[in-house]
Amino acid sequence: MSESLSRRSFVRTSSLAVGVLVVGDVAMACSPSRAVPGDSAAGLLSGTAAGAKDPWAQVPQILARIVPPTFPERDFDITQYGAKGDGKVDNTEAIAKTIAACAEAGGGRVVVPAGRFLTGPVHLKSRVNLHVSAQATLVFHTDPARYLPAVLTRWEGMEMMGYSPLVYANDVQDVAISGAGTLDGQASESNWWAWKGGKNRPLPNQIAARNKLQELVDSGAPVAQRVFADGSYLRPQFIQFYRSRNILVEGVTILNSPMWEVHPVECTNVTVRDLVIRTHGPNNDGCNPESCTDVLIERCLFDTGDDCIAIKSGRNADGRRLNIPTQNVIVRDCTMKDGHGGVTIGSEISGGVKYVFVERCTMDSPLLERALRFKNNALRGGVLEHVYMRDCTIGEVMEGVLSIDLFYEEGEKGPFTPIVRDVELRNVTSKKSEYALYMRAYPKSEISDIRVIDCKFDGVAKGSVTEGVQRLVWRNTRINGQPVSNS
Repeated sequence: MSESLSRRSFVRTSSLAVGVLVVGDVAMACSPSRAVPGDSAAGLLSGTAAGAKDPWAQVPQILARIVPPTFPERDFDITQYGAKGDGKVDNTEAIAKTIAACAEAGGGRVVVPAGRFLTGPVHLKSRVNLHVSAQATLVFHTDPARYLPAVLTRWEGMEMMGYSPLVYANDVQDVAISGAGTLDGQASESNWWAWKGGKNRPLPNQIAARNKLQELVDSGAPVAQRVFADGSYLRPQFIQFYRSRNILVEGVTILNSPMWEVHPVECTNVTVRDLVIRTHGPNNDGCNPESCTDVLIERCLFDTGDDCIAIKSGRNADGRRLNIPTQNVIVRDCTMKDGHGGVTIGSEISGGVKYVFVERCTMDSPLLERALRFKNNALRGGVLEHVYMRDCTIGEVMEGVLSIDLFYEEGEKGPFTPIVRDVELRNVTSKKSEYALYMRAYPKSEISDIRVIDCKFDGVAKGSVTEGVQRLVWRNTRINGQPVSNS
């Protein structure tokens, strides 16, 4: 996901003075403004100030619905079906036979024992737990032909028929990936990553196919006609669950992904926990729930080449056609190192997002650009609302603790209105950043009802940018030791 090259030409920066801090545009941001349509966060804001119910009070109800699947106590060892862990023999067929046997028996664990098992795509079935044991590694082929025939997938928020994800499941329930082992996609600049295109990457690349897919989406072409497989250079995701429910991804280490790592799409009841994700290729997002409901991401370590977590709901016309928001997402006790954003919402976000709760996370790296990030524009549109972060510790980030940029990529060049509203930071601390808050709305867009409460931002080089923000409230917050006022 490329960054806007012209962003800094639009920056309007606030100033820090000795003893007094005035954040640029705060007076404008807090002034009366047009009514917010629909489920207005303005009411939540005034209600919160008056002691109304804390939005975090609904978290226990969400957690009560997020229940990891359980499996019969039956093990199916892939070596009993012909797999060999020498790193040389292709085990695609042996693993497929093991999964089929497990499913036919009514479910259980498909066990990858210690060893290095080379494989092509792994397609999971209902009631199957793919258990990668300690000292075991599933190593994936980098030959694109092995990931055909094409399967139904979403690629950057657009439905199509494309290369199979490395681990894939469609229309399943009660399915898991577990264990203390490793999944290694073997992606590098000599294979998958080169397809991104751009500086120092040779042809061929994804650019022509990406543009053609967008044209087909905009024209309303049926998904069956959007075939982008051999010769298209659109990289597969590492793990994708599609239109499924009762999902668990737990314990494994994920390395060297072609593109996004963990990507549930149109799923309900998803648990992602105790993962270690280290992969620094292009578009190497860590976990991207897209058009999902009831998602828990906890105790994971993210060290990525793009957003650590990116919450999505479909791109442009496809997001509006499907119209499935992502909602009820809880992120807690995670560690974010390198990445474009710690927790990001967007940019494939046309179906909307609501009720995201982030707590007790640690984010710290000179190569982590932002802590909480929103990215959207007038081609995407969508309403992003009810997002709450509390008790998070930010060490160093490159840009801002909170970033809301509605000039992302195409910016205001489009007919749809991006809206971000009801966002709260509470008890968030940071030690070093360029900005505390970096928020930019254009006249027809909306950023409203932003609350920063009981926070402490130190080592801030340039104050805050709050262009076009409505109803920004600072309460008991300091930047570089100085209290922030609301006017």
